[in-house]
Amino acid sequence: MSHSVRIYLGLAVLAALSVLFLLSVVHTAAGAPRSGPRAVAEGHRLAQAWCQTCHAVEPRTAGFFDEAPSFQAIADRSGTTALALTVFWRTSHQNMPNLVIAPEQAEVLSAYILSLRGK
Repeated sequence: MSHSVRIYLGLAVLAALSVLFLLSVVHTAAGAPRSGPRAVAEGHRLAQAWCQTCHAVEPRTAGFFDEAPSFQAIADRSGTTALALTVFWRTSHQNMPNLVIAPEQAEVLSAYILSLRGK
């Protein structure tokens, strides 16, 4: 096999691997809405990292500040739905830090909060 044929073959393999990689990234990003145990666990992790300084993020616990409702209380509100939480994450709030939450992060945080309903 000549040197130029090997180069073209190597480039073709590299191009094919690149396409497969890009397809896997697009498939993951555009997949079904994230829910289930993995999403709940990831949402719990984010809530602990970002929210627990003001909110109680564990079931049946009180928060540090009376102004910030616990995640349990939020979950048990009659109007708390996935759609309501999605709107909430995209709206700035006077008493909250201005967090920039990616759609995937909002989905898993919502999954965690909704998992607390009735616990």
